[in-house]
This record gives sequence, structure tokens and C-alpha cells, in this order.
Amino acid sequence: MKQKKLFTYCLSLAALLVGCTDNKTFTVEGTIEGAQDSTLYLYNQSLSGPVLMDSVKLGADGRFTFKGDAPEAPDFYVLKLHNQIINFSIDSTETVTVSARYPGMGSNYTVSGSDDCEKIRQLALLQQDLQRRAMALERDGSLSNDQRIDSLRRMVESYKAEVTNNYIYVEPQKAYAYFALFQTLGPWNIFERNNTQDVKVFGAVATCWDTYHPGALRTEHLHNTALKGINEYRAVEARRLENIDETKIINAGLIELRLPDANGRTRTLTELQGQVILLDFHVYSMKESAARILELRELYNKYHSKGLEIYQVSIDTDEHFWKQQTEHLPWVCVFDPDGSSLASYNVQSVPEFFTINRKGELQKRASQMDDGVEAEIRRLL
Repeated sequence: MKQKKLFTYCLSLAALLVGCTDNKTFTVEGTIEGAQDSTLYLYNQSLSGPVLMDSVKLGADGRFTFKGDAPEAPDFYVLKLHNQIINFSIDSTETVTVSARYPGMGSNYTVSGSDDCEKIRQLALLQQDLQRRAMALERDGSLSNDQRIDSLRRMVESYKAEVTNNYIYVEPQKAYAYFALFQTLGPWNIFERNNTQDVKVFGAVATCWDTYHPGALRTEHLHNTALKGINEYRAVEARRLENIDETKIINAGLIELRLPDANGRTRTLTELQGQVILLDFHVYSMKESAARILELRELYNKYHSKGLEIYQVSIDTDEHFWKQQTEHLPWVCVFDPDGSSLASYNVQSVPEFFTINRKGELQKRASQMDDGVEAEIRRLL
């Protein structure tokens, strides 16, 4: 009996020991040529700054191996030797192999074992090329200061278009898309939070990370960055438009909107011309949303057969949530996460709506409908 108890105890202890050593890890290994007796450092690029994880003194063969706890969501790391760095990402239990030559390690290296890391390498080289061209522009004595600024602006815009179309929008859920968003040119961020086009890019990546990496710290960081950018942009637009007389919108010509629906199809206001249009600016995440949608359904069911159409612009930032909320709505629902359409119609707060007659002419905004929206719709029908 004692032997049986001892055997059971040993089995339990062995299982416990195995469990304790079964930590999931990642490996980064490889060679750095030309750096004998130098110290190579491994850092985790956390949201609060670089965190030293390990270091090794390189021998004549330049070989190194680092291991670390595998992250629950994609995370970012740096190999650093003197002032040279190599950026890479890790998604769970990968083995990444790096081969480099010092000096010039940051641009003269190859990486295998991870498509994300290869794309990060390509992005790093593109960023270095942009930096070189910007410095050459600064040294060009044949240009005036205004010419330099204009050339630099066009250079950066071209860079952003290339990175957005060829990297970020290809796989926005990937680590390299996140990496691209936070690249810098000197002390400045290449993608800016208060730029209306850049905010769309932040929003696209944030939405995908929420789907693929829910609850991760970097997902939350993306959401906060995107939301802060939207709020900053709206504040700038509000200040720019605060002195505009809203009565000027009465009887003005139609201001066109071109926005995507849930299927990615561009929907315009002019395609509804010939009908009476209720242009509605809406946020599905606000607590009053459900009641407002019920009111719109009642109006639509009552007057659609007589010529009423609804063009509803969502200013929500979560595209997946918006698609769920609008899946069964019968009218035109489009998505504008950066709120750029608000400026076109001088919308200072949401919800807001306007009526448009059959000729495509703006009539009134909500505050000008003394007898209510339904009476206004009947009048126009």
C-alpha cells in the first residue's frame, strides 16, 4: 500500500514538474557577422517603452539565440548592437532567424520564419530611404524653404499612399500593418492622428485587430488612438465652422456625399434624386439609437411607397458593430468613421437630419422643422 501511494505521489510530482516547464516560448536566432566581442541586446518594444529582455556577447562566428515567453497577441521586439537596430514581431511560438552584417546591420540583413518580419524588414528599408531623401532635400541649396516644405509634403504623401495600399490595407489585421502606422520621419509621426485620411487608416487597422486580437493591449491602444484622432479632427472642423450661419443651408444646392455601404459599394446622394430624401447623421453606439431607428422605420414604412428614401450616414468608429446594426435596415446605410461628411453639412452634433426635395435641393435641417420631420416629409411628397 505504501509503495502504491509513493508511486501515485511520484506521478503527480512528475506531472506538476512537466506543467511548470511547459511555458510557451518563441526563439530568435541567427548570426551577426563582423561584430566579434560586441554585445547584442534583445528588447521588447512595449507600449510604455523598450524593456531589456536578454543580451549575449558575440563570438567569432557571430551566432546568437534568444528565447522569450510567447505573447498572447502580436508584439514587437528589437535586436540592438551599438546604435544599430533590427525590428521584428512575434506572434505566439515562432522561430525567427536573422542573418546580418555589422556595420550597417539595420539595412543589411535577411529574416526567415515569419512573413510579418519580412514585411517589417521591407517597411524599415522604405522608411530609411524616405529619411535619406528628406535629408538630401534639406541639404539642397537650390531650393527655397517653401519649395523644400512643399517637396517634403508631396514626398510623405506619396510614401503614405504606397504603404497604405501595398501593406496596411492588404492585411490590416497583421503585425506589420500596425508597425507601419507608427513609423516616424525624424521626430514626427508619418501617419497623423488629426489627418482625416490617416484617421481612416487607423480605424481600419483598429477594427481588424478588434476582430483578430480582441482584448489585447495593442488593440485597445489602436482604438484609443483612432478615437482620439477622430475627436481632434472634429474639434478642428467645429472651430472652423462655428461662425457659419446655418440658415444658409436652406435652398442651397445638394452637397454630394460618396460613402461605402456594408458591401463596400460607394453610395451617393445623387443616385436617389427624384425621391424625397431624409439625410440622417447617426451614431449606433449612442443610447438613443434604438428609439431613433424605430422612428425612422415608422416613417420609412409609411412614406417609402410614396417616394421617401433615407440616406443614413453612420459616424461610428467600429465598422463590425455598424454592419451588425444595419444588416436588416431597408434604407441606404453608409459608413463615415472619421466624420468628414459632418463638415460638408456643418453638423455640430449628432444625431442630425436634413430634408432634400425631388430636385435634389437641400430644404431644412431638424432645428428648422417647426412642425416636425413627418410634416416636412408630407409637404415635400
